[in-house]
This record gives sequence, C-alpha cells and structure tokens, in this order.
Amino acid sequence: MFHSTFEKQLDAKRRIQVPQEFRAAAAGPFDGVFCFPSIEHDCIEGGGQALFDTYLGVIEELAFGDPLRSALETSVLGGMTRLAYDTAGRITLPDSLCQAHGLTDWVALVGMGERFQIWPRQAWIAHRAAQLELARAGLPALRAQQRAQKHAVTGGE
Repeated sequence: MFHSTFEKQLDAKRRIQVPQEFRAAAAGPFDGVFCFPSIEHDCIEGGGQALFDTYLGVIEELAFGDPLRSALETSVLGGMTRLAYDTAGRITLPDSLCQAHGLTDWVALVGMGERFQIWPRQAWIAHRAAQLELARAGLPALRAQQRAQKHAVTGGE
C-alpha cells in the first residue's frame, strides 16, 4: 500500500528517487513502476502490478467497442510507461509526461493506497487544500448516512 507524501527534486535528466516505501509497495514481476497520465487530475499516476491489474480488470468488464472501454484503453494503457529503477532507486520520467504536467523541479509523490500520484509541488499544495475542505464538508454527511443505514438495518435498536 502506498501512503504518505514525499517531496522530491527532479534532476536535470528528469530522474526522481522513488521512496523506499513506494518501491516495496510496488514490488512485482519487474523492478519498477507503471506510470501514466491520471484520468482524475492533472498529474501522473503510478503503481505496481496490482494497479495495472486493477485497471485492466475494469477495462475488461466493458464490452469490446464500448466507448468508455476505448477511452480507458487509450488513456490508461496507451499512456502507460513501464519505468525501471536504477541502482539508486530512481526512475526517469518521460519528457512528454513532465511537459504535460508541468514537472520541472520539486514534485510531490502522494500515496493513495494501491496507487500514487506525482504532482508539481505547488499544484499539489493547492489540490491538498481543496481536498481537505471537501473531506471536512463531506465526512459529517457520510457519517450521518452510515448511522441512518445502520439504524434502518437494526430497526432502531
């Protein structure tokens, strides 16, 4: 599982050191990670074989020729790059991904369970603040809904 947030600096060759915790979480059939443009936000998404398998499973549930399947195949599979670690535990991000997401200097690697995201540091700071507000606003409503469902199942006990 990927968790925590790490701020790292890209070097001149677009290399970034992947935190040891992330390397351990991504352990799989090859020594590296899968990265592609996120379909949720303007950042890079990455992970190990488990993430690849999850996306592939979602895609394969859709019928061949389904427009959503085609969009996911194009966005995820077509945009995916397999990045191997060097001896220092670094990956080299493709120039196209760096340019598309404004990755030039400091970046944030953000653990999100079975995946992680790579953000430009300033964009991450703004996104994190917005997400915190959303969580603060949404959590009380979610808890009230959960209590109501539990109350309905137990019959008011």
